[in-house]
Amino acid sequence: QVQLVESGGGLVQAGGSLRLSCASSGRVSILYRMDWFRQGPGKQRELVASITNGGSTIYVDSVKGRFTISRDNAKNTMYLQMNNLKPEDTAVYYCRAQATREYWGQGTQVTVSS
Repeated sequence: QVQLVESGGGLVQAGGSLRLSCASSGRVSILYRMDWFRQGPGKQRELVASITNGGSTIYVDSVKGRFTISRDNAKNTMYLQMNNLKPEDTAVYYCRAQATREYWGQGTQVTVSS
């Protein structure tokens, strides 16, 4: 089993920054890919960014150049640095870890005011 706990969400003005963290515990050695998803009001959950064990990353077009995903394997923690935030980034952000099955965190709210 793997447990994921997100933190770092909050209220920020447009143009501001936040850094989300996703701390993992349990059998973290089995994980090979970790992702950040988000679900805005009235919207479907969407993939924001992914990072593999090898450090390869992908981003959804809307966050390229503004968000950076990273992992600290020594701390079993994944991060999402979010800069130049926009009101449309308002959402609950979830981390997901992939092994032979998926694991999800409980989510952290990010609200960007205009």
